Formats: sequence, structure tokens, C-alpha cells
Amino acid sequence: MVNNKEIIEKLNSLLSDFQIYYQNLRGFHWNIQGREFFELHAKFEELYNDTAVKIDDIAERILTVEGTPIHAFEDYLSTAEIKPVKNVHDGETAVKTIIDNLQSIIAKEKDIKETAGSLDDGGTEDQMSAFIEEQEKTLWMYKAWLK
Repeated sequence: MVNNKEIIEKLNSLLSDFQIYYQNLRGFHWNIQGREFFELHAKFEELYNDTAVKIDDIAERILTVEGTPIHAFEDYLSTAEIKPVKNVHDGETAVKTIIDNLQSIIAKEKDIKETAGSLDDGGTEDQMSAFIEEQEKTLWMYKAWLK
């Protein structure tokens, strides 16, 4: 079993980003207003439900490689590259933030995938590949919505 400090640190950083992304999505879901309310309210719920599953998957992967997933919000805030956003009510700002957050997450996942590959950690590499494939499609869809 891989027990690599670098992988654990990178996965914990990704976990932190996902936690902030999740909270951003919850805020968008709760606070969205305007003509796209029904469409976006449902879409944001889909995204945060999917994100909650990914958060659990990442934490379990950290445990699998014999690490400890960080689990305090102060640690998430100090580790995450994604920043919390507050009081977003319009769809365009929410979607632009989702796109920015996903682009940051995907870049981090690609880095983790590359590191995992170089360390012969196929499980982490496969997990990142699956996340990237799904999120790139989500990114494309939200970019299309903005046009």
C-alpha cells in the first residue's frame, strides 16, 4: 500500500478545495434568485450532492493510503486554494464561480494524477481520472450555459 506524504498532502489540499466548493454550491442553491431560479436551484443541488460523494471518496482514499483526512473548517480554510463566496443571488455570478472553482479543482486533480502515476499509486490515479472526466463535461456544460 502506498504511504506517501506527498500524495496525502495533495489529497488533503483537494479535500479542502472540495469542502469550500461544496459550501459555495450550498449558498448558490439557497440564495439563487431570478428567472433561472428553478433551473439553477435544481442544478446546484445536483452539484452539491455529487460533491458530497466526492468529498467522502477523497477522505476514504486518504485513509486507504494510510493518511488522516483533515476535518476542521479552519484547516480547510487555511489549506484550500478555492475561496468562499457569500451572498451570490444571480445565476451568472454563481455559474462563473462554479467554472472558476472547477477549473482550479481539475488542475489540482491532474497534478495529483501525475504524482500518483509516478509513485505507482494506481488507485489514486484512477480516482483522479474518473473525477477529471466527469468534471470536464460539467465544466463544458456550465460554460455553454453562459453563452
